[in-house]
Amino acid sequence: MINFMEVGELKDLMDKNTDLILVDCREQDEWDAGHIEEAIFIPLSDFANQYANHLKDKSKKIVVQCRSGKRSLNACQFLLEEGFEDLYNLEGGILAWGESGYPIKA
Repeated sequence: MINFMEVGELKDLMDKNTDLILVDCREQDEWDAGHIEEAIFIPLSDFANQYANHLKDKSKKIVVQCRSGKRSLNACQFLLEEGFEDLYNLEGGILAWGESGYPIKA
């Protein structure tokens, strides 16, 4: 099952050092323009080839984000089909993160 997470909830979890993996599935130029510092970069265009290099534990909490939440839903669906269990799509993506005043690393 894919769950949804608001940016405020993600920020709270990160501030509490909750054990989770944040995946940014945007493309290289978008990543270079700015990203959430704690995120790991796995572009959706090459997700199937790269995800296994970064995501080893299928029971770990994984939050996937993109620009607005559409591509990350596709990445979550892929991970669900690969047997991952604790999946969250970040609602509103990095746009909502930035609009909430949370830091974006250039």
